[in-house]
Amino acid sequence: MAFLKSRERTKERKVRGSLKVCSRSIIFDPDGLTEPIIKIPLRDCQRIQFEERESNPFNDPRPSSIFISCVQLIFIKESNVIAPYRNERGEKRVCFQLEECSKTEDVVQTLLQLHRASCLDKLGDQTAMIAANLQSRLARSSFDKNCFQSVAEKPHMECAVERVTPLVSNPGHICITDQNLYFQPLNGYPEQVIQIKLHGVKRIYKRRHGLRPLGLEVFCSENDFCSDIYLKCYNTADRDEIYYYIATFLENHVTEHTAESYMLQWQRGHLSNYEYLLHLNNLADRSCNDLSQYPVFPWVLEDYSSKQLDLTKPATFRDLSRPVGALNQERLDRLLSRYRGMPDPPFMYGSHYSSPGYVLFYLVRIAPEHMLCVQNGRYDHADRMFNSLGETWKNCLEGATDFKELIPEFYGSDSSFLENKLSLDLGRRQNGSSVGDVVLPLWASDAADFLQKHRTALESHFVSEHLHEWIDLVFGFKQRGSEAVAAHNVFHPLTYEGGIDCDSIQDPDQRIAMLTQILEFGQTPKQLFTSPHPQRITARLHNITHSPSSTSPLSELSLASHSEDSSFEDLTEESRKLVWSNMGNLKLVSSQKIHKEAVTGIAVSRDGSSIFSTSQDSTLKMFSRELTDFQRSVSFSNMALSSCLLLADGQTVVCSSWDNNVYFYSVPFGRRQDTLMGHDDAVSRVCWFDERLYTASWDSTVKVNTISLSATGTLLVSGCKDGTVSIWDMSSFSALQQVHCHSGNIHHTAFSPDSRHVLSVGADCCMKVVDVQTGMVISSVKADEEQRCFCWDGSWVLAGGQSGDLLLWDLISNTVTKRIPAHSGAVTTMWMNELCSSVITGGDDRQTKFWKICS
Repeated sequence: MAFLKSRERTKERKVRGSLKVCSRSIIFDPDGLTEPIIKIPLRDCQRIQFEERESNPFNDPRPSSIFISCVQLIFIKESNVIAPYRNERGEKRVCFQLEECSKTEDVVQTLLQLHRASCLDKLGDQTAMIAANLQSRLARSSFDKNCFQSVAEKPHMECAVERVTPLVSNPGHICITDQNLYFQPLNGYPEQVIQIKLHGVKRIYKRRHGLRPLGLEVFCSENDFCSDIYLKCYNTADRDEIYYYIATFLENHVTEHTAESYMLQWQRGHLSNYEYLLHLNNLADRSCNDLSQYPVFPWVLEDYSSKQLDLTKPATFRDLSRPVGALNQERLDRLLSRYRGMPDPPFMYGSHYSSPGYVLFYLVRIAPEHMLCVQNGRYDHADRMFNSLGETWKNCLEGATDFKELIPEFYGSDSSFLENKLSLDLGRRQNGSSVGDVVLPLWASDAADFLQKHRTALESHFVSEHLHEWIDLVFGFKQRGSEAVAAHNVFHPLTYEGGIDCDSIQDPDQRIAMLTQILEFGQTPKQLFTSPHPQRITARLHNITHSPSSTSPLSELSLASHSEDSSFEDLTEESRKLVWSNMGNLKLVSSQKIHKEAVTGIAVSRDGSSIFSTSQDSTLKMFSRELTDFQRSVSFSNMALSSCLLLADGQTVVCSSWDNNVYFYSVPFGRRQDTLMGHDDAVSRVCWFDERLYTASWDSTVKVNTISLSATGTLLVSGCKDGTVSIWDMSSFSALQQVHCHSGNIHHTAFSPDSRHVLSVGADCCMKVVDVQTGMVISSVKADEEQRCFCWDGSWVLAGGQSGDLLLWDLISNTVTKRIPAHSGAVTTMWMNELCSSVITGGDDRQTKFWKICS
């Protein structure tokens, strides 16, 4: 604490407050709200002098007063009004009288050193001296363990860090115990210590701060985009130790999500468009505590002039497949002409779509002090302020250097950033009008109504169908390289992660100038996807924009589940969801051991009265539904049978064999009907659709282990022993996607009911979900054991494990929700009826088991 002594005419006046010594200025913050904050830039200080207090019984030599001679005083928040700063220039002399404080000597020494730094000619030398002073102070101090909430707490680690907030980094010490995370600022401001209970942490993210991997952000909520604390460490090792300690400590409470896992949740409708964009921003290092990397959201509307907002018209919406700079063709042509004449490396846009200036442009009404800080105590010119939604959108379309996107607040619930609730004097425009509330479109009755309709637009059918195109531009494969050039999405090279290594610049002045330019200009988000982002699964796709043609096999992705009888479709979908929600109630009805070796395949007649199974003992068995009445046993060769299926007529069973053959068994006549020489090596699997037989074999170099058909039979997926999943067009027999997603043999693959995704399980204990349209792996789960076979509905998986248990997986959360003991050896094959209410499993223990869902 300190007193500011000043003379007004013949009277001396003392104002009580706090003296803060910052890296480049001295700030006096008075206790009284009517008194102004006084800022003295250190570069404007001509002389700093100290006066020791008079002798006392303890002979304390610490100074009692600081006299500063300067050429400028800056007055902030006079009469407690947020307004442009008032500067007083000329010879000034200020006296600060310090209260007795154990840190007085430290304050004096720090002030002297920082003043010497401000007198240096070179910016790099100034920065180096300031950093050295800070590190020295941090080294001389440590975390005060008297701040622990409990004497039983056990400290794990302590290190020096900075707490990052918009425009300010506050140095201090962090201490992590077995119960809490503590941050103690070096200056004790604004709190002596900040405590976060580790049990309350929901999410933690590693962050790139100042282009270096030093940041860590901690959230105690699931959906807020503002964190509880953002820390910057001084080395990556400390950052990583903090991160992994918290992650390990909260292993049972926190699920570490990837972009792919969030993608699956979004595609399946478990996340809204708004929530998904927030998650992607988080994963891409965007934070509301870092204005240079603030979360970025898209403009989604083009109509800001109509009286009614019509979300059924495509013309209402912005083209999400193009960056803002490419929305106006005339402007784009000018930019491309300049781009072609540029030396390497060329760029199309001289400004970014997200920067500190743009963020504060939108938030000036709720964060005016931030705007004043970055603009040297002044607001921007009134005509350049955020005055109107329509005007801002028009300028983004027509302005020569304006390509900005939006921020999350435009889709939130707090409308205060659109209203001048603080009664700020933001200036007058050339037309004489004052800058007040933001002028809203005619279709919005007020700010709250605007946000509600704007959020509805973001979640609309049109945006849901096209949002993946914008994600490709900002977070995905069109962010860089030739795809970015083709999409007219090339920004200044300094905005990209890895665009320049500041540490490699030897000249400190150039390094500081380069870093400052990067932080002020804006940064492109971390690239999350390197292949096309899948489209969202919407309830009805009236306009199929990504299918090559209505007859192409990829059109199945939009049409497979859309029958003419939509009510029947909805009923089937709802009933399937209801059944899968009760899958954990699976109960064993009966079991039978009728084979001498492992069961390899199961087929069931259409009426469910007869069950067929194959085994490595080379036999095909037929028995009754309840597994109580054994009926037939047929042996085709002396080698193992690998799979079986029942043709649609219900009269013929097809069996594949390790002896290279495929056998056809007539159920009515009880004998082998035909034999087909399939391959030059073992036939591993067979499929049948529309009078066509598809076989998989080990006779090729890739050794296909499993195959499966889509619901309409136009797509086939194969899994190989080398870990490759291939998706095939059955009309042309050409490969649509080939994805090497496992490190070993693939046991089983299958399409989701809507044929949009493929699930595969392998010897690497991984479960992978591949998007059929793009070939992207959108979910990857590492299990504790191999999953040998499964049935799934797109979100839930009932898998048979190597241990013999049945595991119910929730792919949205990547967790096992139920483990059901089933076999004494690996579960090797599984069948499920169309209603998903009955399951039959076979295992290495030679048993076949019949299961029912009990509600």
